[in-house]
Amino acid sequence: MLRLLMIVGTGGFIGTLMRFLLSRYIQEQTTSSFPLGTFIINIAGCFLIGIFYGLAERGNLMSTEWRLFLTVGICGGFTTFSTFSGDNLALLRGSEFLYLGLYAGLSVFLGLLATYLGNTLIKAI
Repeated sequence: MLRLLMIVGTGGFIGTLMRFLLSRYIQEQTTSSFPLGTFIINIAGCFLIGIFYGLAERGNLMSTEWRLFLTVGICGGFTTFSTFSGDNLALLRGSEFLYLGLYAGLSVFLGLLATYLGNTLIKAI
């Protein structure tokens, strides 16, 4: 288990640095207040996790360790939105449409609400 934690942790460290550097670079290149860096990273992370899942599903192209390093580690550190998207894809593929709607809808709504409430709580203190 410690080995897997090190694999995922290393990937997460790399993904986090990639997110920080790329987001900062993109935001420095634009004058808009639209969070273009985060937006591009989220979409790119979804694309990457799709590629990695596809490779993992093809058979002997990727070991379990490499799949964890790339998906949970790098993509998870790069953006958790990619993991969210991957979870939704799994629900879609499993024809779990009710759970797909609940997971996607509630995640966005409650995530936004929780962020707002946390922010409001701190402002009230």
